[in-house]
Amino acid sequence: MKQDKENSTGQDEPRHYTLLQTMKAVGWGMLGIRRNKGYSEDFSRLNPLHLIVMGLLATLVFVLVLVAAARWFIGYFTS
Repeated sequence: MKQDKENSTGQDEPRHYTLLQTMKAVGWGMLGIRRNKGYSEDFSRLNPLHLIVMGLLATLVFVLVLVAAARWFIGYFTS
């Protein structure tokens, strides 16, 4: 039987974000410049598993970039 896409209030259920949209939301969250309306929309649509995975990946990339930059600066100023 086909399920109805409406909830008890008659409104459409929010669609979940794709992985790319989740990555964009995590990026804005890391920068800390998200508006309250956007934050509320993200909170209602984000898939928690996607959010955790993208948050961990974004943190890993951030740390690797910092380590690479530190190694480059140390090598640049010591040679």
